[in-house]
Amino acid sequence: MAGLSQHLWKLEQPAHAVANGYFVGANNRVGTEAPWNIGRFYGSSYFVNPRGQFLAEGSEDKDEVVVADLDLDLIDEVRQTWQFYRDRRPEAYDELVRK
Repeated sequence: MAGLSQHLWKLEQPAHAVANGYFVGANNRVGTEAPWNIGRFYGSSYFVNPRGQFLAEGSEDKDEVVVADLDLDLIDEVRQTWQFYRDRRPEAYDELVRK
């Protein structure tokens, strides 16, 4: 539930979006869950773009649908700008992945 998990929730998915150059839609529930009732789920579902910027975010305490417009051209733009994807050479690994 909340605490460290909530803090990491706002860091980990945007970091994955940046590291991999893609959009992330992260969903989380709200309220408590019977029969345990051991804590409150903190919601805050969201979308982030390949730059790690939040595009849309849900609340911490209401069931809701979170939507965002995703400009898929941004994926290529980011990958061409940030050197990791621009300069990668997957063909260099053929021998490593050969069965």
